[in-house]
Amino acid sequence: MISSVAVLLFGDRQLGSLGGLPTHRANGPDDIDGAIGPYRRLVVVGTDADLAAVLSRLLRADRLDIEVAYVPRRRTTATRVYRLPAGRRAARRGRRGSARRVPLIRDETGSVIVGWANWLPADGGQSIHGEAVVDDTPLFDGDVAGVLIEPTPAVPGLRARVHGGRISRRWITGRAVQLGSTGVAVFRDGLPAPRTARRSTFYRNVEGWLLVR
Repeated sequence: MISSVAVLLFGDRQLGSLGGLPTHRANGPDDIDGAIGPYRRLVVVGTDADLAAVLSRLLRADRLDIEVAYVPRRRTTATRVYRLPAGRRAARRGRRGSARRVPLIRDETGSVIVGWANWLPADGGQSIHGEAVVDDTPLFDGDVAGVLIEPTPAVPGLRARVHGGRISRRWITGRAVQLGSTGVAVFRDGLPAPRTARRSTFYRNVEGWLLVR
């Protein structure tokens, strides 16, 4: 039997105004996976990285039919991107809001981003050497200090821009952004990937996720 709503609590966060709902402490992927099956809606109380972790597990489990609400303590990059409240207002939305499908942005490893990703110089370097495109539009070719990538709440799904140097810093929107380089450090919602990469891609998944608003 599918129950209605459950809460996923990350770190030392407290339940607050979400009391009375089934609650799961999430200390790792297994805890997230354990909460996926029985519920129609998950309310994520945590950070942007925690929300991204939940969506990554839903993607791997082929369960993007589950609605997801986000309740951070305060405003974050993801709340700005998706125009969401924080704190008590977010908790009320988590209980009573309606869900609509929005683009889900992932990379080639199956990791989702909800706020931002960065490509930065590897191993303490001063620049990234390589080239990147957004769909068919060149983003850079040569050396840049870094690249910022954000989801968008509607299609095509993401936008990217370089930062630093003399290259134009305008945003370029598209479905995918691809990088080939001599070496890059990849950050997803503030968390570094475990190893540097020479190639990296972020793109809109075929199926979006159900965001409660």
